[in-house]
Amino acid sequence: MIGKKINLRALEPHDVDVLYRWENDQSMWRVGNTITPFSRFDVEQYVLNSDKDIFTNRQLRLMIDKLQDETSVGAIDLFDFDPLHKRVGVGILIEVDAQGNGFASEALGLVIDYCFKTLMVHQLYANITPDNLKSIQLFEGKNFKLACKKKEWLLIENKWVDELLYQLINPYQ
Repeated sequence: MIGKKINLRALEPHDVDVLYRWENDQSMWRVGNTITPFSRFDVEQYVLNSDKDIFTNRQLRLMIDKLQDETSVGAIDLFDFDPLHKRVGVGILIEVDAQGNGFASEALGLVIDYCFKTLMVHQLYANITPDNLKSIQLFEGKNFKLACKKKEWLLIENKWVDELLYQLINPYQ
């Protein structure tokens, strides 16, 4: 999927190094609900098995590459794909030094179109902690609506934290 500034593409074997770095960046674990590091072998296996479609794996990770130089600046994930109820979760990661350039917004827009027009899902959702203001702004900017607040949903650094559920219903259906 090609946008104005980015290309969303499938995982390739050369992505192992950057994915390994991202998955083991402890500063990102909080937003990804991760509590253990990933081995390089695990990341390699994930990439090697990512050739299945979303209907088989129930998930899809796409790399976000800048068009100007094909540098990977992030990834966008579709997870917990439910073809019966026609919904899928979405999460996004943008490298800190690449933030503020519109890459996340463009990637999310491309994924919204793909999910609604190609996968024919009824709704997308995102789980966001209330302190993640950049993500809230990003998703609200794409017309996601706050559906509920899950009180004390996550245990982070020995404190209970709320989680917000944002939804976007397919306007084409």
